Amino acid sequence: MTQTPRLTDRAALTRNRARAARAPALFLQEEAAQEVKDRLELVNRAFTKPAVVTGFSQVWQDVLPDARIVADDEVLDLEEGTYDLVIHSLSLHWASDPVGQLIQARRALQPDGLCLVSLFGGQTLHELRSALAEAEVRVTGGLSPRVLPMGEIRDLGGLLQRAGLALPVADSVTIPVSYADPFALMRDLRAMGETNALDARLRRPTRRAVLEEASRIYTAQHADADGRISATFEMIFLSGWAPDDSQPKPLRPGSAQARLADALGSVESKLQD
Repeated sequence: MTQTPRLTDRAALTRNRARAARAPALFLQEEAAQEVKDRLELVNRAFTKPAVVTGFSQVWQDVLPDARIVADDEVLDLEEGTYDLVIHSLSLHWASDPVGQLIQARRALQPDGLCLVSLFGGQTLHELRSALAEAEVRVTGGLSPRVLPMGEIRDLGGLLQRAGLALPVADSVTIPVSYADPFALMRDLRAMGETNALDARLRRPTRRAVLEEASRIYTAQHADADGRISATFEMIFLSGWAPDDSQPKPLRPGSAQARLADALGSVESKLQD
C-alpha cells in the first residue's frame, strides 16, 4: 500500500502557530471568515449544526458562536453524518492529503449538508516566491523547499468531485497588500503562522545574504514610487453539497423534449460529411 507523501511537518506548523499567537496578524483569516459569512447569507438555508475546521479558533467565535471548532489535524475530529455545515477555513493548503480532508468533511455532513472551503491559491505571494528563488540561486547556486505547492482554481475545483461532493462551485478573491519593505512582509507572515513548515525544508536558518538579495530583487521589481512593495494573496473558495435525492440532477443525454434551434428561432443546417 502506497502512503501519501508527508507535505507538512505538523510539529513545526504547531510551533509556528503558537509563536504567532503571542502577537497575531490574523487579517487574512478574518477576511476569509467574512467571505464565508457573505456566501452563507446567499444560501437560502438556516444551518443549525455547523462545524469549523481551523488553526485559529478565535477568528470564528463571533462569526459562528454556536459552531463546533475542530483543529485541522490529519484526522479531523468530526462525527460522521452529524453536521449540516462544515467549513474548512484557510488551512487546507497545509494538508498533506487535501482530498482526504474533504472526504472527511463530506462524511461528517448530513445529506444535503454544505461544505465550504477557503484556502490560499497559486498566485499567493508570487512576488516573494520569485524573489527568494532568484536570490537563493544567485547566492548558493541551488534551491531549497520554501513554499507550499498551492493549487490553481481550475484544478482545485475538481477536488470537490473527487471527494464525492455534489454541485461544486469554485471562485477566488485577490487581496493586494502593501508593506514598507520585504522584511515587513516576512514579519507579518511569521505573525500569521504561515512561515515554512514543509517537511522537506532545510533544518537551518536561511543565510542572511539570501534574504538581503531577495529584498533587493523584490524591491527592484515590485516597489511603488514611495518605495513600498506590493504582495498578493489569492484566496480560493470551494463549495459543495453532500449528495441527496432532493438535489437537481442533469438530464439523461438524448432526453430533451425540444430542439435548441426551435428555442432560438434559428435555421438548422446539416453539416457536410
